[in-house]
Amino acid sequence: MGEAYIYDVVRTPRGKGKNNGALYTVRPVDLVVTVLKALQARQGLDTREVEDVVMGCVTQTGEQGSCIARAAALEAGFDQVAAGVTLNRFCGSGLEAVHYAVGQIAAGFVDLMIAGGVESMSRVPMGSDGGAMWDATNQWRVGTVPQGVAADLLATLRGFSREEVDQFAFRSQKRAVEAIEKGCFQRGIVAVRDQNGEVVLARDEFPRPDATFEGLSALRPAFQMMGEQFGLDTITKRAYPHIERIEHIHTAGNSSGIVDGAAAVLLASKEKGAALGLKPRARIRAAAVVGDEPILMLDGPIPATRKALKKAGMDIRDIDLIEVNEAFAAVPLAFMQAFGVSPEIVNPHGGAIALGHPLGATGAMLLGTVLDALEDRDQTTGLVTACIAGGMGIATIIERV
Repeated sequence: MGEAYIYDVVRTPRGKGKNNGALYTVRPVDLVVTVLKALQARQGLDTREVEDVVMGCVTQTGEQGSCIARAAALEAGFDQVAAGVTLNRFCGSGLEAVHYAVGQIAAGFVDLMIAGGVESMSRVPMGSDGGAMWDATNQWRVGTVPQGVAADLLATLRGFSREEVDQFAFRSQKRAVEAIEKGCFQRGIVAVRDQNGEVVLARDEFPRPDATFEGLSALRPAFQMMGEQFGLDTITKRAYPHIERIEHIHTAGNSSGIVDGAAAVLLASKEKGAALGLKPRARIRAAAVVGDEPILMLDGPIPATRKALKKAGMDIRDIDLIEVNEAFAAVPLAFMQAFGVSPEIVNPHGGAIALGHPLGATGAMLLGTVLDALEDRDQTTGLVTACIAGGMGIATIIERV
């Protein structure tokens, strides 16, 4: 088996995923076109060399339906030989797209691909595609519950208090604002422009510099009514009968933000990169995906990371920086508890609580975030991991070259 190398990662800024957000006027396909054109320009890439474009996208309906990857490649002016495919592994879609490309390259089936993801949550609302996973009959038969209820269950099982999750959320906001002020994201961000070339958005829109711990503490639990009055808490007792009562502590302030955005990663074999004069930034050491308990649902990063570490022949102590998607504050808190890692190396530039979580794009964005941070700190290895709806987890380990 060969190896796959990362040559570049770009992303759009994250825009608020509402009709008053800066990217609401931008079609999701244009978000993908933006990052594809940026990769081409930054690397001087002959698009005849791009064999496939794979994009993660969760809500594949309306403007995000059909195959947005192929549509965007054509709109970006890529040569027609660049095929396209769009996939959905819920919140892991952006990383799964990278894994798809890595597998194709390592197997020798292709030499160069672009992977990434997109989600316009303002124009294509989450859940608007329907499907069995959100069907009430499926929830009762399988035992799944909405993610917010699962997050509160996770916090209850792990013993996290409201103060702890709010403190984590406040730290995420502070770290994100500091990272933006220092320009930590600038290497990978490309501005979104309108048809006239005017800048629509050049920096992340969601962070709240004025956030305070007191303000976060005053927010009401977002999923208590759903769990208690709609009877969803009782579903969890099938798997966790010893939990007498779920403590509902997650709010809009300590959960991930709804945003728009896209990201793209240029991947190729070492030989292909050398032939094109490209400079590799990192190689993929390991990639893993797991199925996990579907009621708790959000604990997947832990077994996924263990699997990836085993595949790489590594220990968690070998990892310099870690990005755990902040779907809810309890997720990274549970990860740090399980592995005993310092908060200093986990999400050092904040995470989705402060920056937002554009479902299909997040994994690819986090890959760029950890790579940029490794280069800034002159460190070597990074891990990206995320929980996934339906009880799954995904993890990727990269090593700078």
